[in-house]
Amino acid sequence: MKKLNDDCRYCSVVSQANREDPIGTAGTVDEWLLVEVPQPWKTDLWQEKPQFQPLLQVVEKLASQPLRYFKTRLLAIAPNKIHTHPELVRIFHYKRPAKLFAQYTKQEYLLPLAEIAPLAEAILFQPRQLIHFQTYQQPTANIREILICTHANYDRACGRFGYPLYQQLQKKYATATENLRVWETNHFGGHQFAPTLIDFPNGQVWGHLELDILDCLIYRQGDVSQLRPFYRGWTGLSKFEQIAEREIWMQQGWNWLEYPKSGRILAQEPGGIVKMLLKPIFNNLPFPKLKLLVARWNEQATWAKVGINYNGGEYSALVKQTGTVTTKLKSGDDVPLTRVNQYAVEKLRKID
Repeated sequence: MKKLNDDCRYCSVVSQANREDPIGTAGTVDEWLLVEVPQPWKTDLWQEKPQFQPLLQVVEKLASQPLRYFKTRLLAIAPNKIHTHPELVRIFHYKRPAKLFAQYTKQEYLLPLAEIAPLAEAILFQPRQLIHFQTYQQPTANIREILICTHANYDRACGRFGYPLYQQLQKKYATATENLRVWETNHFGGHQFAPTLIDFPNGQVWGHLELDILDCLIYRQGDVSQLRPFYRGWTGLSKFEQIAEREIWMQQGWNWLEYPKSGRILAQEPGGIVKMLLKPIFNNLPFPKLKLLVARWNEQATWAKVGINYNGGEYSALVKQTGTVTTKLKSGDDVPLTRVNQYAVEKLRKID
């Protein structure tokens, strides 16, 4: 899809030309809230859509619960003429159902604009109140939703490379595949990997996508190793766990996607030292933001030993930094290049 001699103002062109591995960049998310928002979308689309301010105020209440706030994502999806109701707004809620899981649970609602904020309040803070929204609920748990970032006003690479991918997926796959819908979405991170998408309900994130691997991704047939360079990771895991999980998937094949699983960090450096020194007080810290800062520092570790538990066993893996590559984190002529760490799994062992 992208040529190495393309315009290097695009961050994704620089990233792909320098062979930046996207694995481990999916983010860790327990809960997704997806809302239909009419285009055009400016850079900060929520602030520039006054009709959605009541919804934004509800979501921002999560800031008082930082650990939950940073694992909850609000995304906009663009209405499309195939699925959108002209007078109602569609909302998806995807939630991690348990510690070990393979897919997010899904609830879909189609309701008037005035009901969006009260629904979000019920979803996020008062689940017992969801009974009042049952008439708006849609029986679509069996439908797979593909979201492609096309938010060009946030980063031009997402428009340049994301929108053609959206068109191809809509034309070739959504219209010919039962129980598959394709949506444009706003920025969800990683525009240097454009075109990038999220595959629900399993929550896998992809980047640097090319047209000739779409059959493999959509139909889940063929050699899974074809998808290795495009996999950003599974959002049910953290960074180093995602890197290990890719290696396991490459060994296990397609059946791996059906296994409930979870991950944990067993040891790591250098960030792990911080937690070790704070261990006497770490678990009782009254400041969730401090815990988040330590967690982010931990993400810069040069190595980590992780455990991946699944329905039937456990793997341990040693993930180590192998070097750095030069990339561009945002498109533009005046955006400086930066170096990012690259990692690989050195030891992967199945524990009996």
